[in-house]
Amino acid sequence: MALHFEREEFEARLERLRFRMQEEKLDAMLLFSQESMYWLTGYDTFGFCFFQCLVVTAEGKLTLLTRSADLRQARHTSTIEEIVIWTDRSKADPAADLKDLLADMDLLGARVGVEYETHGLTGANARRLDNQLQSFCDLIDASYLVSRLRLIKSPSEIAYVRRAAELADEALDAGLALISPDADEARILAAMQGKIFEGGGEYPGNEFIIGSGADALLCRHKAGRRKLSEQDQITLEWAGTYMHYHAAMMRTVIVGKPTSRHLELYDAAREALEAVVDAMRPGHTFGDVFQAHATVLDQRGLTRHRLNACGYSLGARFTPSWMEHQMFQAGNTTEIAPDMTLFAHMIIMDSETETAMTLGQTYLTTEDAPQSLSQKSLELLVRS
Repeated sequence: MALHFEREEFEARLERLRFRMQEEKLDAMLLFSQESMYWLTGYDTFGFCFFQCLVVTAEGKLTLLTRSADLRQARHTSTIEEIVIWTDRSKADPAADLKDLLADMDLLGARVGVEYETHGLTGANARRLDNQLQSFCDLIDASYLVSRLRLIKSPSEIAYVRRAAELADEALDAGLALISPDADEARILAAMQGKIFEGGGEYPGNEFIIGSGADALLCRHKAGRRKLSEQDQITLEWAGTYMHYHAAMMRTVIVGKPTSRHLELYDAAREALEAVVDAMRPGHTFGDVFQAHATVLDQRGLTRHRLNACGYSLGARFTPSWMEHQMFQAGNTTEIAPDMTLFAHMIIMDSETETAMTLGQTYLTTEDAPQSLSQKSLELLVRS
């Protein structure tokens, strides 16, 4: 069995979940988020692209409903002992199999929490679920119950994030070694991802972002690669990933000589990030962190060039995103607490002058000021 944590840690997580279920008066939880299953049991798969559900009862019983392709995966990577297979067939309705399973577990008429807000439950499957279960039990949207529990990282989790951060730093070094005029984005990307694999890391929850020239203003991955010019800019967003735990970083690197606009936007990004870090401590909320970012950039006249979020919680995540639910955005009342791993990104994109500037890395919160998990400085990176 390939467990990434001690059994005692999984048992402690289950007890935390059971306590929250008791507070919410839930008889059972239907977990569809792969992150929740991994956190609770160690179950490690990309099979969540199909219908699967981990049923957790108030008594702590765990039963996985999945396809035959994931039977051995679940046995090998998780603490789950009871696994039920739904059969692939034309016009299959696995929600009906789930209903039969819940009936066997004596959950007729029970109050059941459901993780609806997850990539592990498609709209079509959510409709099947509701059609089968709405008259069978009382369905409660409990999408964020386990997500909130995952916010606070254990010492074992923090050790994995620290290793992920080391890999992120090594990836930056590998990329910077190749960035120069006429350098190929493809080689830069391969060097960065390869360095993480060489260090024992994993695929990230989403693709790395790499874009130069006008594409440096994009905040998403896109197909196609180009070679750098004598005077250029290249935006990189990547994450070291270890045991599915992420430590993200973001930089815009200047090739040649920075323009005056580059320097202006870098100064703004640096000041905003420092304000964010100062707000990222107990006694403040995620909304306060966002406001610190917005205040700096708005005072500099950059409102239309900034985003409406400036970071989020990170942890063990699966495709298609390494972002956890909790984001730095206006009005988010989630309180900052020690032992959170939080990625702060300052993204300023001036489309009028086609000037990009980004600056970001991952922090570990403490009882006071947060600790940067990267050993890299925040200096403007320039290559020629």
